[in-house]
Amino acid sequence: MLVIRRLTDRHRAYTGIFLPGEAPRIFPTSDAEHGRILQIYKQDRPYADIVNDFSEFALGHDRPLPPASTIDTR
Repeated sequence: MLVIRRLTDRHRAYTGIFLPGEAPRIFPTSDAEHGRILQIYKQDRPYADIVNDFSEFALGHDRPLPPASTIDTR
């Protein structure tokens, strides 16, 4: 499972990419760069047949989402 997280400290913001069995990859990024990384790895919104934070935890929704196979991804 691929995990992508935004990390910040007092001076910079970073993107962390975590894969099981691999050393974490953490590098400085702007908000736009981080957003693009999320788009590339399909972690920025719900997608059919993709398990991510949106499908697993319904982030940004006050009610459960329909099954991923019914979500329009056009």
